[in-house]
Amino acid sequence: METETAQRETETVMDGLIAQYGDKVALPDVGGLVTGTIIDKARNAIYIDLGPLGVGVVYGHDLFDDHDTFRTIKLGDSVEATVQRIDNEDDYIELSLRSATREKSWDKLREKLDGGEVVETEILDANKGGLLVRVHGITGFLPVSQLAPDHYPRVEGADRAKILDRLREYIGNRFRVKVISAMQDTEKLIVSEKAVISDEMSEVLGKLAVGDVVEGVVSGVVDFGVFVKFSLDEKELEGLVHISELAWQRVDDPTDFVSVGQKVSAKVISVDGLRISLSLKQLQADPWAHVAKKYTVGDSVKGEVIKVTPFGAFVKLDEDIHGLVHLSELPDKGQGDPSKVLAVGDKKKFRIISIEPEEHRLGLSLRKPETDEAADPEKK
Repeated sequence: METETAQRETETVMDGLIAQYGDKVALPDVGGLVTGTIIDKARNAIYIDLGPLGVGVVYGHDLFDDHDTFRTIKLGDSVEATVQRIDNEDDYIELSLRSATREKSWDKLREKLDGGEVVETEILDANKGGLLVRVHGITGFLPVSQLAPDHYPRVEGADRAKILDRLREYIGNRFRVKVISAMQDTEKLIVSEKAVISDEMSEVLGKLAVGDVVEGVVSGVVDFGVFVKFSLDEKELEGLVHISELAWQRVDDPTDFVSVGQKVSAKVISVDGLRISLSLKQLQADPWAHVAKKYTVGDSVKGEVIKVTPFGAFVKLDEDIHGLVHLSELPDKGQGDPSKVLAVGDKKKFRIISIEPEEHRLGLSLRKPETDEAADPEKK
């Protein structure tokens, strides 16, 4: 039925055009492209002069789907549109700018991707993974991992709600980005602010070598480490001190060691693109290098329990050396649940059963030596 109706509409319009222009007019198919000039712009419609084809109209739903075009288009502009309907109730050819415009937009985005061109985009919205943007009328995504260092949301404890609040502060701002993925078939557009900074900083970063020592300021503390800002050739750079590179001993909370605004010296341990990895502990003497002078296997030592886990407990012997008492080395009562015999803050005497300086490991035991157990008549 729809096919017959469309065919009758086509024949009606065709008859009128042929009567006026003879057989020189080729009526476009539904879904085909036409070119015309904007002759009027109403609140909910745009009217387009299609020459011998007559007047075309773009209605509200198509305009709102492509709001950027509706906002910027002017009278006299030449546009390309897709035919939606040959002859509507007002005798206009019903058109859509969206399909034609989006096709051109994706073409432009692919050109930006191939050429590595920098574009400016407005931040539309935010979610926990990043920012929503629009480039050439196409909505895209700027992941948190692709933000420039100054825009990266550093939140203590990596609180997701606070990260989202920080990201929302950027809504309405304009960022300079590069297109790093433009997949029209899946409508997936990904942009990167970091890629822009990478180009600008590549020359400076080339002067930064592994082993260099930099003086900087702690700019952020997160659960996985610490960010440090420093200057090189009058350019501000930022590196990450992973939690494992903060100190030689076990670190559970970076805020126990540094705070935002604190001045620190750090050693460059890797430079990978824009990613600069730093270390604080490598500028300090490794206490494990001399652990054998302080402790010996078989020694009975006093230690403080600093963390209890399902597999045992970590024990501080001194400020630099921490050991582990595995659940298999706990009294029988604690074999299934270490918390039954140990709690954070407990101070007890442990026996050293192993020392591995290169692995930074020291094993402890709360069990009596086998010789003592054999001599204890209650154990027989």
